[in-house]
Amino acid sequence: MFRTLRLDAVLIQAVIAGALSFAHLHDLAAAAGQDGWKAWAYPVSVDLLLVAAWRRMRTNAENRDAWLWFAIALVASLGANVATAGLLDLHNVPPWLRILVAGWPALAFLGGTLLAHVPTPAPEPADKPHVEPLPDLTVERDLEPAPELPPAEPTPDDTPPPLPPAPSAVPVPPALLDHARKIADAHQAQTGAPIDAATLRSRLGVPPALADSIAVQLA
Repeated sequence: MFRTLRLDAVLIQAVIAGALSFAHLHDLAAAAGQDGWKAWAYPVSVDLLLVAAWRRMRTNAENRDAWLWFAIALVASLGANVATAGLLDLHNVPPWLRILVAGWPALAFLGGTLLAHVPTPAPEPADKPHVEPLPDLTVERDLEPAPELPPAEPTPDDTPPPLPPAPSAVPVPPALLDHARKIADAHQAQTGAPIDAATLRSRLGVPPALADSIAVQLA
């Protein structure tokens, strides 16, 4: 409730101050020879230039042109208030004041045009996220092994004589050898590969030495 009352009081105060300033500008313009609707247009021109300069200053506080035109409009408004306070004879206005009042429309038009065409500063680009550089990676390649050269073919003079087959260390009974040969043949017929000593040993149930001897004789 108190906030609403305070806002209303501020608005009322602003309306009163604006009306008084408006009236002072009108009276000064009328005293300087601007009668009729022209006297009412002068306060509107001054106040609009003041508001336009203020808005430009809020958009870009570093705009010197906006500060300059704001100061000119403020001096015109304050000058009218002071001049109509009894310090100036409104029935005998000096020529220089008539010249200023008559030249105000052109000055206000120039200021409004410059304020309207001042480019708005472009927003600064957002800071890019800091990206840490990747560490230098050294990729070590494994050395490829040297290609193996095919063994040199022996000359006829260097060919060693064939070695005689090694005699079996463990004697194998003929019946067991025949049975092992049948198992080896059946295994090769099923798998397409000769039977090895470990498979032969598991099929016959004989010791490893005996299985190796049978495998040598079946080879």
